[in-house]
Amino acid sequence: MTIKKFQGKTQEEATEKARQELGAGAVVMNVKEIKPKGLFNFFKGSTFEVTAAIEEKEQFLNAVQMAAMQQKKIENINLAADEKIQIPLQTEKTVETASAYQRPVTTEKEAALNKSGSDIEKKLENLSNILEKKLSEDGAREAEIPVAPKTSPKNLENFKFMKMLYRTMLNNDVNEKYVNQILDEAEKVTNSGSNVDIILSNVYQKMILKLGEPNCIDLSGKKPRVIFFVGPTGVGKTTTIAKIAAKYKVEHEKKVAMLTADTYRIAAAEQLKIYANILDAPVKIIYSAEELNQALETLAEYDLVFVDTAGFSHKNEEQREDIKKLVNGLDLKYEKEVYLVLSATTKYKDLMEIVDIYREIAEYKIIFTKLDETTSFGNILNIRLYSGADLSYMTNGQSVPDDLEVFNTQMVVKQLLGGK
Repeated sequence: MTIKKFQGKTQEEATEKARQELGAGAVVMNVKEIKPKGLFNFFKGSTFEVTAAIEEKEQFLNAVQMAAMQQKKIENINLAADEKIQIPLQTEKTVETASAYQRPVTTEKEAALNKSGSDIEKKLENLSNILEKKLSEDGAREAEIPVAPKTSPKNLENFKFMKMLYRTMLNNDVNEKYVNQILDEAEKVTNSGSNVDIILSNVYQKMILKLGEPNCIDLSGKKPRVIFFVGPTGVGKTTTIAKIAAKYKVEHEKKVAMLTADTYRIAAAEQLKIYANILDAPVKIIYSAEELNQALETLAEYDLVFVDTAGFSHKNEEQREDIKKLVNGLDLKYEKEVYLVLSATTKYKDLMEIVDIYREIAEYKIIFTKLDETTSFGNILNIRLYSGADLSYMTNGQSVPDDLEVFNTQMVVKQLLGGK
């Protein structure tokens, strides 16, 4: 499927431009009115932007080719989220695996995987029902879409379904660039005669793969492993540290300690001390990389040392340099991980600037917080694709440690596709 935008003084003019370039079979996926901005543009009329798509028949596979390709994918793609994750009690809530796409496994796992596969089928069925209902509502509300005379009812239904997915993802704040990319990739492996369930399954699978398998704290290797938490002010770094520390202390019975370099924010150290006292974990205040290494010498018997850094505006170069010196000043004999904590409520434009700035400090994995404060999860997918950084954990409330889980890929994808 080729997707392009066209502009005109009227919707009809923009649509005609699409027809002229893409042909009579072009289908309008979205129409947007662009109002002029600025004082002197007030008296100018609006323009219209039409997003149109055309089916490229040569890209479609016949039924035999599609079946072979799908079987190959099923045999080789592993969407499991729990193979490398050490935190226990990750049942359906945290790591419901996409078993329908897993490689063949040992007999000992078959029963569990069959149950998980059944869960995935139910999720897709439920999501399909939601989308079909929305599709029928859209059809009743909208005028008939102009199509070429040779367009079959099945293809028309599929185009309408793709259009509805397109709008749904845009409404969930997925960047239009990534929406087009996902739908185009899914279309290339979808037969022109496929029903909406197969299309939905392909889109769902593509989004699962793009978000990737969660990459969490690695308990192997030398100890103590030093875990840095960096990020802007107000995203919940300190609370997130407490949640993760509690998980590893209680569920893994690991020895954890805490250090804080957040000397800018009043009461930041006191907040961490409260959490540390509850967990019966030592906590120290540090001001430099030298003090960090000295503190670690006294914590040699601990498994994990969590380091809380100062939150700062990504435009504050001085504080940025302080964090960079701290993280990169760690003695090479210690193994480290860096987690960038981001709020799911932050605007995409700001998130892009933030991830670029922190990339100058160190390579990181991403934790998203405040998922309970938004219903649009598009920026999670946007920033994953923009930064290329692995996702790890997500938080959805203030309770310690309950409101923390390994990043729930399937829940987020379902939300992005209009599910609940």
